[in-house]
Amino acid sequence: MYYLKTSACFDSAHFLHGYEGKCANIHGHHWVVEVNISGEKLQVGGTKRGMLIDFGDFKQTVKELAESYDHALIYEKNTLKPATLSALKDEGFALIETDFRPTAENFARRIYADLFKKGLPVCKVTVYESPENCAEYGE
Repeated sequence: MYYLKTSACFDSAHFLHGYEGKCANIHGHHWVVEVNISGEKLQVGGTKRGMLIDFGDFKQTVKELAESYDHALIYEKNTLKPATLSALKDEGFALIETDFRPTAENFARRIYADLFKKGLPVCKVTVYESPENCAEYGE
């Protein structure tokens, strides 16, 4: 089995609605996303001969996904009052509504699913919300 890994990062804010502790408040992270892919066979012909996939394509796909979350307030649907959302939008803030609680665990699962849908042979996604704390999702 062959394994490749790349990483990308993004900076964003979030909060955990209903959480009892500091993370109930809006706060930011420098999120680091590591993506592992795997496959049993390398390509046998063409310019990608001897490769599982082209690292450039792999890195670009992961980077684009990470950048889609960059410098935004990420919040779970129905956790902000309509007036709050309206005020934030009127101020021009970047907002990303999710259908999941924005935890490292849920980001790992979502990113895994999104990359799988793009055709990558994903086997594991690791999301760091700090250098010491991460969540993994995969096979």
